[in-house]
Amino acid sequence: MNREIRVREVRVIGPEGEQLGILPTPEAFKQAQEGGYDLVEVAPTSVPPVCRIMDYGKYKYELSKKDHQSRRHQKSTQVKEIKLRQIKGFLEEGNKTKVVLTYRGREMANQEMGRAVMHSVIAELAEIGTIEYAPRMEGRSLIMIVAPKN
Repeated sequence: MNREIRVREVRVIGPEGEQLGILPTPEAFKQAQEGGYDLVEVAPTSVPPVCRIMDYGKYKYELSKKDHQSRRHQKSTQVKEIKLRQIKGFLEEGNKTKVVLTYRGREMANQEMGRAVMHSVIAELAEIGTIEYAPRMEGRSLIMIVAPKN
């Protein structure tokens, strides 16, 4: 196989999306330069590789604007980490609450006591909150998330 010839030729797509055919790379680059554009390789694995004539700076700018716009419309939920006595107040305000019980030292040997505390919290909050993330261990902490009832 004559691999050398295939590498030197590329399929070119014009700035308006039109097919310009298979051209030698220097000629494709020259056409892009004459139009004030860049030659961008869009499919390097195809045979022959596919290149597009485009304004790469404008393309990157439009991508960043689109990304910024999509991030702008996302609603971020606030999770608050607090002491036990404040959970009810946060739930009544409509906030999700993260309940964290951190084990220190030898407390890791008696994790069932911590789980019992979490179950008592669940029972106490049953009328104003629902468990969104059941109690589970993450490192040395037992964590659950409680969401307000609608």
